[in-house]
Amino acid sequence: MQIYLVGGAVRDRLLGLEVADRDWVVVGASPEAMSDQGFRPVGADFPVFLHPETSEEYALARTERKSGSGYHGFVFHTGPDVTLEDDLQRRDLTVNAIAQDADGNLSDPCGGQKDLESRVLRHVSPAFVEDPVRVLRVARYYARFKPLGFSVAPETLELLKQMVNNGEVDHLVPERVWAEAVRSLALPEPQHFFELLRECGALARIIPELDSLFGVPQTAKHHPEIDTGVHTLMALAQAARLQAPTVVRYAVLCHDYGKALTPEQVLPGHRGHEQAGLELVEACSQRLGVPREFREVALLVTRWHLHVHRAAELKAATILKVLEAADAFRRPERLGHLLLACEADARGRLGLEARDYPQTEMFRNALDAAQTVDTKAIVNSGKRGPQVGEELKRQRIAAISAAQNNAS
Repeated sequence: MQIYLVGGAVRDRLLGLEVADRDWVVVGASPEAMSDQGFRPVGADFPVFLHPETSEEYALARTERKSGSGYHGFVFHTGPDVTLEDDLQRRDLTVNAIAQDADGNLSDPCGGQKDLESRVLRHVSPAFVEDPVRVLRVARYYARFKPLGFSVAPETLELLKQMVNNGEVDHLVPERVWAEAVRSLALPEPQHFFELLRECGALARIIPELDSLFGVPQTAKHHPEIDTGVHTLMALAQAARLQAPTVVRYAVLCHDYGKALTPEQVLPGHRGHEQAGLELVEACSQRLGVPREFREVALLVTRWHLHVHRAAELKAATILKVLEAADAFRRPERLGHLLLACEADARGRLGLEARDYPQTEMFRNALDAAQTVDTKAIVNSGKRGPQVGEELKRQRIAAISAAQNNAS
């Protein structure tokens, strides 16, 4: 039995990056031998075991053969006869097909070290096209490593396009799409994930609502970058720079979906795109199995982002309406999500990336003012039933109005 450190842990160590997770491959062993040594089996499709002390994953070396469509359409073979090189040859990218033994010696039959030095993401073999998840994984790797100067090898990009054209990506299950997307959204430069998916044609298949924004014009006065899709990814980049949580980044990605529905005769204006986008955000979120909180924040931002941008022009009653829509009195963090997404939207425009966004302070001041209203005092004044709500609303509007006047 020989044990090797493989995959991302070796790759990241060679790049001088912090190693978060370690995966191991075991050569020359059987499932029975692993169990005899205390390893706990967890693999449903092929033998994977958890170390009895560290709980790190140890997989038996294996080969795989395509037997059907999609991610699960494979037949795996494990056994003492499967070599380390056999196992490395079935992996996706050369930079992930490097193994290290206990003495630190490297096994690199696919040229991964050379590609690390050249900053290239390159497929290991033509069998790459057999697994549609690899389209998503390469896009995620590209988003992670592009800031380090990495690019996708031209021949690998051609294979990605081939996987789209032959319908292989159509077999991706929504849960896996979301899993890779949300991991990518958390990266420092998440926009590159969607850029590569669009370049290979996969974005139109898996997130058509986003893909449809590219080529849709906007008014140059407010959007010097013109293109709605370009603006959306610029806004996403700004959300990452603001260190927004992933729930906000997803909302930024969705906030302008309605602009794809604008009739051609009224372009480049997009009056009513906020309301029009709600159905698209709901459909996309349902299809991908997006968690409820992500969906709710995306809908909130889509519906109200123009109101937030126009904070200085809004009447106190309208500001209260936005605060109530955000459930700001019970969940102030939800208002924070809305305001952060709107700031990213405002900054995601060519030449305006460093602009101030005073609207955030305006809405926070309005919330602070409205929260000074004493609900208990209203009840004690003798108001009953609907009268309490009406008086609470009246006093909150008055408090917000006073705060606006003081600010001006």
